[in-house]
Amino acid sequence: MDKYGLIGFPLEHSFSKSYFNQKFKDESIDASYENFEIPTIDLLPEIIDSNPNLRGLNVTIPYKQKVMPFLDYISPEATAIGAVNVIKIIRDGNNVSLKGYNSDVIGFTKSIEPMLDRYHKKALVLGTGGASKAIDYGLKSLGMETVAVSRYQRPGTIQYEDVTAEVIKEYNVIVNCTPCGMYPNTEECPKLPYEAMDSHTILYDLIYNPDTTLFMKKGAEQGATTKNGLEMLLLQAFASWDFWTGKGE
Repeated sequence: MDKYGLIGFPLEHSFSKSYFNQKFKDESIDASYENFEIPTIDLLPEIIDSNPNLRGLNVTIPYKQKVMPFLDYISPEATAIGAVNVIKIIRDGNNVSLKGYNSDVIGFTKSIEPMLDRYHKKALVLGTGGASKAIDYGLKSLGMETVAVSRYQRPGTIQYEDVTAEVIKEYNVIVNCTPCGMYPNTEECPKLPYEAMDSHTILYDLIYNPDTTLFMKKGAEQGATTKNGLEMLLLQAFASWDFWTGKGE
């Protein structure tokens, strides 16, 4: 039986495990999916060696960047983003080859593209973590100009206090790549001038628990179009499977 899995730490709740095991059951695929909660990425070779039927892995926090030195091949997209969240494991006798990809960018671009109109030319990317790199890459691939917003002074970023009503009018696509507002902290939201938003504004939140974050709610009250990260999550899972089975290469 082929095996797939997820590496990260901690792995308190895993969408991937429940999704893929249900998919395998529904489609009568002879495979299983399990979580590999490892306290250091240095344990990756041990996992691969001790699971000879392992064909692919998803990678989550905090290893999307740390895993890259272990890989034999990294796709151009993942290289440009600087993060890998899918590994394809190829075995040829005793030889093992690891290929790295990024499915976050595929999931995000396919999810947000139908929402975009001709007047959506510039976007604010809230946060500077691994997910924000994929989002920034995806927005630019759709022809958009982006600016990163950080709580701290970092090169190439602006801070939340710099996001004025005028900035909101110009950068009318806003993607939250931070955990701000995620359960159980549902009363939190990024500090933005929500009153400057209107029907031309898109608020996209990578969070999917709760379904409607305060960030989305406050934007919707001003007429903004909003979306959470659930569809992106599903689409990136589809893309993971395509990479593992060869359709996404």
